[in-house]
Amino acid sequence: MLARLRLDRIVSKASTRPLQTSLLRPFSSSEHDFDFDSLRKFKAPLQVPKRGVDILHDPLFNKGTAFKSGERDRLRFRGLLPPRRLTMDMQAKRMLQAIRDNNSDIGKNKCIEDLHDRNETLYHRLLVDNIEELAPIIYTPTVGQACKEFGTRFRKPRGMYFSAEDKTNMAAMVYNWPQRDVHVIVVTDGSRILGLGDLGANGMGIPIGKLSLYCAAGGIAPHRVLPVTIDVGTDNEELLEDEFYLGLQHKRIKGKEYFEVVDEFMQAVKHRWPHALVQFEDFRSEVAQPLLNNYRDTHLCFNDDIQGTGATTLAGCLGSLRATGKAVEELGNQRILIAGAGSAGIGVAGVLYQAMLEQGFDEATAKKAFFIADEHGLLTKDRTDLNTEQAFFARDEGKGMGLEEIAAEYKPTILLGLTACGGLFKENLIRTMSANCEKPIIFPLSNPTSSAECTAEQAYEWSNGTCVFASGSPFDPVERDGKTYYPTQCNNMFIFPGLGLGASLCGAKKVTDKMLYESAVALANFVTEEELEQGKVFPRVSQIRAVSKAVACSVIREAWKDGITTRVKEKEMSDLENFVDSKMYDPVYVPIVEKPF
Repeated sequence: MLARLRLDRIVSKASTRPLQTSLLRPFSSSEHDFDFDSLRKFKAPLQVPKRGVDILHDPLFNKGTAFKSGERDRLRFRGLLPPRRLTMDMQAKRMLQAIRDNNSDIGKNKCIEDLHDRNETLYHRLLVDNIEELAPIIYTPTVGQACKEFGTRFRKPRGMYFSAEDKTNMAAMVYNWPQRDVHVIVVTDGSRILGLGDLGANGMGIPIGKLSLYCAAGGIAPHRVLPVTIDVGTDNEELLEDEFYLGLQHKRIKGKEYFEVVDEFMQAVKHRWPHALVQFEDFRSEVAQPLLNNYRDTHLCFNDDIQGTGATTLAGCLGSLRATGKAVEELGNQRILIAGAGSAGIGVAGVLYQAMLEQGFDEATAKKAFFIADEHGLLTKDRTDLNTEQAFFARDEGKGMGLEEIAAEYKPTILLGLTACGGLFKENLIRTMSANCEKPIIFPLSNPTSSAECTAEQAYEWSNGTCVFASGSPFDPVERDGKTYYPTQCNNMFIFPGLGLGASLCGAKKVTDKMLYESAVALANFVTEEELEQGKVFPRVSQIRAVSKAVACSVIREAWKDGITTRVKEKEMSDLENFVDSKMYDPVYVPIVEKPF
């Protein structure tokens, strides 16, 4: 008690005593640099088992010029930094200016990723406060070019690499990662990076960018995420001939041996981090669905290209129905033309199909709503080249029909593009669709921008301004006939950060179809009537933290209802919004003290 009274007296005196500027404390009084701030603000210091330059070189703990006087003394790096202390706000302003000074998006990406390697707290603070401006820089569309340059830009390793040469060693390798409490892992094999194809080990830029969004948008702390690349070779001849390529320089391993490599990785991860969510990212169509089928019931995992894109698209379709004056329960009454029968296209169809069943439509009616076409035309039952998932949506008639023929014959109300084939949606297709539908819903979803099936300007022009439009890549507002149209982005970042946050917080045993459906409903409900009147079917990116919180709550409620939670308790469920909010990472500097070795 006496010690507490003395400490309180010291704090009280410190709160009234003006700060003295001296050689030992070279900061102005306006910076309010008291060592007891953590006590008054109830922030426990962070204990770190290192000091001096080791902290300055660790991006998880480094604050750069923001270290306070007391920290510089007790952590033994006074003199290792310039004497003037900058607050986080000042650092952020300085870095944002440096980013904006770059004339190209890839230059901005390099600038902010350099910060990522120095100071993760400031990096994520910048993202949180400027997410609308910076999300396209750290992820789509800029991340595609960053991946293409990954080998030449490589400076510092981030994440883990598991290769075919590591077979039988992965169970031990996972212990090389220093963090004990990993919540989310994003893994790619680099075989189908965005619309760019096989980039091999250079695809690591995708997990890194995705997890930056998990932290900034989903509120998951950066020490709890792990980007992973599984390197089994590449079929990209340009990379195989590149003397500076950092991946295995041989053709891709396929078949049984490939699945054995992935399986060893999955078992190793589950053994060390049994509650971690694994997100499959940018796997080629031939393996994406089989991998999901292999692990969805035994591991906490999902495929973002299949399920994340599907849930986001579902939310957009529900919002579009509202925008066209229809009830969201009418999804099963729509005629949906999907261009692209790969894992993404079939995955979107699967999520929409499950949503129709949730709304009460029978299986036959729901299945009849879909018209799916690939490069050979409409999927029909007499085709012998279809896999199981494609065959499920195959129709009785229309073999070989192209998009324009399908539009003329079946009069679709929704057009979705998941082909990575830039410019695929021609003028005649959209005009034909518009002639048969008062307010057509048009979503060219492929990334990056060069792979989009059409632009926003084309869609509005060819539909005479009647369409409801959303796209995978961002487009600027369009002026037409004195009216401004506001295209919104159908971006998976509205779903996966909240899904990961919710699943990890409640310790869900798996990701279910109902959890995906409820995620989509939560996202769709976030769009206001005023936004719908403007043609916007997705919320503003600046609202992403609130969206992620709503999605996380919906995921936890559904997992609790299904009895598949292992971490959340009745007490947290009774005040779920506050519970989730309290667990979301907020990138601010906290006091650091040395932990005894």
